[in-house]
Amino acid sequence: MKKQLLLLAISAIVLSACQSNKNGADGGADSVALSAINDTAFAKHISVLASDEFEGRKPFTIGETKTIAYLEEQFKKLGLQPGNGKSYYQQVPMVDIKSTPSAFTIKGANNSGQVLTYLDDFVAASRHVQDQVKLENSDLVFAGYGIVAPEYKWNDYAGLDVKGKTVVVMVNDPGFRDSTLFKGKTMTYYGRWTYKFEEAARQGAAGILIIHETDAASYPWAVVRSGWSKSKLYLAAEDNNRSRALVEGWITLDVAKSLFKMAGKSAELMKQAQHPGFKAVDLGLKLSTTITNTIKKSNSNNVVAILPGTKRADEYIIYSGHWDHLGKGEAVNGDSVYNGAIDNATGTAALMILADAFKKAKVKPERSLMFVALTGEEQGLLGSEYYASHPLVPVNKTVANINIDAMNANGATKDIIAVGFGQSELEDYLTEAATKQGRVVVKDSNPSAGFYFRSDHFNFAKVGIPALYTESGDDNIKHGAAWGKAQKEDYTTNRYHAPADNFEPAKWDFSGMVADLRLLFEVGYRLSNETTFPGWKAGSEFKAIREKSMK
Repeated sequence: MKKQLLLLAISAIVLSACQSNKNGADGGADSVALSAINDTAFAKHISVLASDEFEGRKPFTIGETKTIAYLEEQFKKLGLQPGNGKSYYQQVPMVDIKSTPSAFTIKGANNSGQVLTYLDDFVAASRHVQDQVKLENSDLVFAGYGIVAPEYKWNDYAGLDVKGKTVVVMVNDPGFRDSTLFKGKTMTYYGRWTYKFEEAARQGAAGILIIHETDAASYPWAVVRSGWSKSKLYLAAEDNNRSRALVEGWITLDVAKSLFKMAGKSAELMKQAQHPGFKAVDLGLKLSTTITNTIKKSNSNNVVAILPGTKRADEYIIYSGHWDHLGKGEAVNGDSVYNGAIDNATGTAALMILADAFKKAKVKPERSLMFVALTGEEQGLLGSEYYASHPLVPVNKTVANINIDAMNANGATKDIIAVGFGQSELEDYLTEAATKQGRVVVKDSNPSAGFYFRSDHFNFAKVGIPALYTESGDDNIKHGAAWGKAQKEDYTTNRYHAPADNFEPAKWDFSGMVADLRLLFEVGYRLSNETTFPGWKAGSEFKAIREKSMK
């Protein structure tokens, strides 16, 4: 009898534990919800979004029209509510500018000169909303990294008047070459090209050219070339962007070296600029160019859907991912459609798959879930920037942002990367969820690439919302870490922002993206059933912003 009672007790405990796990009562996700995250679901959506029919999903094109209609249709089918009143769309006012520069004419002393070829030697554009802009005999000044960072006691513009001049600056920040400076190999925002353009404008420069270096930029010249060979989008501004430099662009490293030589300066100048106290150098060269702009003003759209919470519906967890890519552009091997299958049809598909999983959860989320498919990421995080300044729900009621961009098609990994590791308590949630999968959370293996500033979570972080952004791991379960890293490098070199980023189901191994998305579901599911708010960790530049917004 005692033995029978013991067996009954054990059976009751096991049954109770199984039921708890099934229903998610322990804070974990239930099996029904997790089963909705699978390779078939990914393939279904990616095959549509990355098809030639969607023409590379560029805003302002038929690609946008088809993409946002597809997203709205899918969210409706799932029974999600519109995220912007009665609409699934949040309009984002933008201006599309196709800048066509003439050749760069460089003049030096003694009638010396050279002519630079667009796309091969340089790229350039103007944000100014006017038909034509000109630089005529603009003095070229080498301004090191083009950084003003008081907290690091660094000022490349100290004592320098660049009004009417064109500054030439290096990519990344000083920590890339000297680990004792800035944050060492971890790029700060000062290293991003967006910052360098912003700072040049604040200094009053007429033009700015960034010297491209593959290792410091973390991508080859081909990526710069493809991104600048077509029209670019900007958020609409009341001043028609006249506060920005007249001309913004990049030059190749070989061109920079030739300019230094023409100016009678050593190429060692770039090494000298890596040390504190460097003073900007007037190159004694003059640049002339004319940029003709073709301008189109219109609205693009973020697509927003909501699954209301059962108890605290006024508190939101936001899952985000950008739906846009580069559209059509310069043909490579006869292909001119930049389909963006990995970047970011995978993340866009993930939003719909997550919505389905949350809908199917046995224990419904107590907080609301918002799914935001963002526009204009490829043009400078425009959709997320607009949302952050025009939030559809209060920032102090937004629990967290979980952003998904460019998922892994090379198979499951033992690790997952928390980009910007050490920023927020969301990493602790990620670590606990990863442990359940028998995985580990690791730091970014290439922090000098500045990935923390290169996806949409950054704009949520800038207004204080704790933001989590992961990247697929390197340590592939089947083939090891070296193989995994090699696959990433191959993608960056041959497919990233190129027409070759196609959906190839026969070659893809979905197990990695399925495992990663289940992990991100676990994080959001736990958050959705808690009453506390995660915070930023000590030392995060976003901590004070969040604390102020919560008062």
